[in-house]
Amino acid sequence: MRIRATVAAVTGALALSALAVPATHAAGGDGFDHRESFAKISRAAHKGDRAPGQPYDMDVTFSDFKIAKAVKLGSGTHYSTTVTYRMTHAAGINVRAGDFLTNPVLYRGELDAPTSAPLVGVKPATCAVNTATTATCTGKIDFYPREDLLNSDAGTWKAGAGALALNGQDPEGLDFDITKVGYAEKGDLGTTLIQRASTLSVDASPEPVKKGRTLTITGKLSIANWETGKYVGYVNQSVALQYRKKDVLAYSNVKGIKTNSKGELRTTVKASADGYYRFTFKGKTTVPAVNATGDYVDVQ
Repeated sequence: MRIRATVAAVTGALALSALAVPATHAAGGDGFDHRESFAKISRAAHKGDRAPGQPYDMDVTFSDFKIAKAVKLGSGTHYSTTVTYRMTHAAGINVRAGDFLTNPVLYRGELDAPTSAPLVGVKPATCAVNTATTATCTGKIDFYPREDLLNSDAGTWKAGAGALALNGQDPEGLDFDITKVGYAEKGDLGTTLIQRASTLSVDASPEPVKKGRTLTITGKLSIANWETGKYVGYVNQSVALQYRKKDVLAYSNVKGIKTNSKGELRTTVKASADGYYRFTFKGKTTVPAVNATGDYVDVQ
């Protein structure tokens, strides 16, 4: 079942909520799901300045956010990428406390009003204390493409982070006092590309071939379909055929062609000397560049 169907009905609370990952991947080994706490506190924090029952603004800021420039997601069920960031906080905040939580998040739109279901980690980040007021945090963003993403979600995502100090409060308890809970969040800390992984093949025939005869070069460009969990042909895409002679390191462009309605490639060249042929695809924001493994041709 696609969780993202509820996105239109949820605002900023979604950014660090349990809705970002399927329930089957929800809680940690102790059964506690930190994302549910983030969701509840975030909803309250975004009610407005005059709304009753809000967490207090915690003196925490985030910087030095580092994430991969691109994350390639194939047809598998689970992927993850590691994120690091610096957290600066007031001296009185105990980031070592068991109920102090922090997490990175990826989102589209605005952090308090995302346009796609934001992505977080199954487990909260861990932080190494540097000084009385700073810590270096490491967390993961977990991806479950078939549950979390539509193919149209490929592209640029923004990055942010949040922190939550429960201060002994139990969000599920009857005497829960949200005003005693500290909360902080920050968006626009960085960006990354979430891309549909690509594959590219090549085959040159006949092999061996006489010099001057025609070689037929075929191949296929495919990309991951997150909605079906399979790879599909990438249609009407520009691809270059390249060649390098035996014992030469660099490839040179021979010609450009386009994939057909099935993502297939087919072209011909005249055989000249022993060497390797390959197809190469430059990539796009939504799909990474890819090179086929060169196919060696013995020219006699």
